[in-house]
Amino acid sequence: MHLSLLPVGAAVLLAAAAPLPAHAQSKQQTDWCVDDGNTVAPDLKINGCTAVIQSGHWSGKRLAWAFNNRGNGYRAKGNIDLAILDYNQALQLDPQYAIAYNSRGNAYHDKGDNDLAIADYNQALRLDPSLIAAYNGRADAYAAKGNYAFAVADYTTSIKLDPSADNFDGRCWMRALIGQDLQGALADCNEALRLRANDANVLNSRGLVELKLGQFDQAIADYGAAVAQNPNDAASLYGRGLAKLRRGDRTGRADIAAAKKIKVDIAEVFAGYGIK
Repeated sequence: MHLSLLPVGAAVLLAAAAPLPAHAQSKQQTDWCVDDGNTVAPDLKINGCTAVIQSGHWSGKRLAWAFNNRGNGYRAKGNIDLAILDYNQALQLDPQYAIAYNSRGNAYHDKGDNDLAIADYNQALRLDPSLIAAYNGRADAYAAKGNYAFAVADYTTSIKLDPSADNFDGRCWMRALIGQDLQGALADCNEALRLRANDANVLNSRGLVELKLGQFDQAIADYGAAVAQNPNDAASLYGRGLAKLRRGDRTGRADIAAAKKIKVDIAEVFAGYGIK
């Protein structure tokens, strides 16, 4: 392990987190670290990348890749600080590694450090203007800061690069949050559902658009379809309850009560969306 690259105290932290003796990694461990299909369990990814790192067989960009992938394993387990240490290592080894900047941006966003996240996404996009994940990550960080117009612009770029259901849903959601161009938001969600029919996340997004448009019957139907797929979806339960109440249906109170049992602050969440 290249401990000289670590900041003070980081070597001890990483050694404690992954106490694997130094040895040449097996092919299986290498495969766990490479994880081309992103299907390997986080613990196995961490194990594999630690073996690769400690073997001394990889250097430069390849070693940076191993640190980045191990960081992704730590992040998947919720060990955000360890993930950031590994992303730092990756970037010390390869300062032009756009994906590592994106990865660290994701980790900073997880911690709520959205200014740091945006700075990393900006650097990732300077290095690779086609990195869709960085546009989407930056959009989420902008949204967390209330900069929804910037978030919409980033999803618009993502759609130009990749007109996928996820990207149309992302722009639909951001337009819904900002409360402007709701017809455009509706069109985005419709396109996302054309590409991926009956997707619960998109149905939830379209439900919010319809709620803001006053299309209460449609909102009830979409939120209801999302709840049918996930009965513990507090947002869809609460949205359906509000739509029912605004239509004069008092059974909406039961949906709202059920939503609050699942997520006690759901009313505050919707207030942040501009709906009370």
